[in-house]
Amino acid sequence: MLTLYTFGRAFGLPDGSPFVTKAETLLRMAGLPYQSNSQGMFKAPKGKLPYINDGGTVLADSTLIRFHLEQRHGIDFDAGYGGEALAMAWAVEKMLEEHLYFATLHARWVRDDNFERGPRHFFDAIPLPLRPLVRWLVRRKLIKSLHAQGMGRHGEADIITLANRDLDAVSTLLGDKPYLLGERPCGADATVFAFIGGALCPVFETPIRRHAESLPNLVAYRDRMLARFYPELVRGGASG
Repeated sequence: MLTLYTFGRAFGLPDGSPFVTKAETLLRMAGLPYQSNSQGMFKAPKGKLPYINDGGTVLADSTLIRFHLEQRHGIDFDAGYGGEALAMAWAVEKMLEEHLYFATLHARWVRDDNFERGPRHFFDAIPLPLRPLVRWLVRRKLIKSLHAQGMGRHGEADIITLANRDLDAVSTLLGDKPYLLGERPCGADATVFAFIGGALCPVFETPIRRHAESLPNLVAYRDRMLARFYPELVRGGASG
């Protein structure tokens, strides 16, 4: 059986990482049987999650996982769509993964209040004598990476402005459609759901979340995707 390596359920989300959520949502869209394993971080081939083991083929990166599922298992995530619609869907994916992601990362890891609510608990399994040092080192490394990427060079007000522009763009493109491109989910919906769900996560207090909540079609979209692909989380009250 295919194994997906994850961080695990967190904050009422399918996974604390939107990239893991994207990969798991693709698996659920494909209807492929799989098992989750949250003990694989130290064996990750690229040092990051998610990755999969599919019959001995080990593959990392959520987008490359999608390509693999399409090629090996004959999955057509975009059936019925083509041309400009799929080009737009790809652009939306990259906007969320390469831009909004870093704004939400900043909100969770740099702001002390949100760090205490969420990321600090990632280290709870580490023995107590080492926990504060490991927590500090990892947080410092992540803040440095945000600065190197560029988002961390902005003040918080500018980061919020940039993130909200992303959310507005998705809301405008979604319009009154149930899914990004129309009546049926496409592959990009796995990405959109993962990142919009993360932006709406009620655990974190941020103007980005409040702006996402002010866009009714994004809230309805998140709830629709949860109900369709993660009914167990809806029963557990994950939609907030």
